[in-house]
Amino acid sequence: MYKKWGQNTFQNIAKSEQTHMDTVKVLLDKYSITDPVVSSEVGVFTALEMQKLYDGLVAKGNVSLVEALTVGTIVEDFDIRDLNKFLAETDNEDIQIAYQNLNKGSRNHLRAYVRQLERNGGEYTPQYISQVEYDEIIAGEQERGSVDAKGQGQDMGSRQGQGRGDNGGERGMNRVQ
Repeated sequence: MYKKWGQNTFQNIAKSEQTHMDTVKVLLDKYSITDPVVSSEVGVFTALEMQKLYDGLVAKGNVSLVEALTVGTIVEDFDIRDLNKFLAETDNEDIQIAYQNLNKGSRNHLRAYVRQLERNGGEYTPQYISQVEYDEIIAGEQERGSVDAKGQGQDMGSRQGQGRGDNGGERGMNRVQ
């Protein structure tokens, strides 16, 4: 979407998402889990459902800048829902920390997309998370630093989670960015 619309938000978040992908890759390697990403080519998925979703979102994003920003917002909405679900399903501390940090990044990305969407005359109604959770996220401040095992933020002075960073893959829908 950055190549099509020149909106820096897409480029910045894509870079941040690569950091998120790298985080997941460390866990996949640590626990000897086969990486589902078999191609580094943007937009190529082995799961047919993900491929259809990606293709539909890209088509929507190619219509206009507002639609492209809406697609970015949809992706983050979807990711937050999934990360909340996955977090509730694990008691592994490494994975909990990773999910909490990824979720923090997605909340920051959601804020960035919504801010740009509204600046360009668009609006968004959440499709995957509740309106209450969405409103709380949007009203919240930019989250910085990492999250520890207890879900407590630690401002480490990092730039991660500031909408600056992935190409995505089947570990998330972030390849749309």
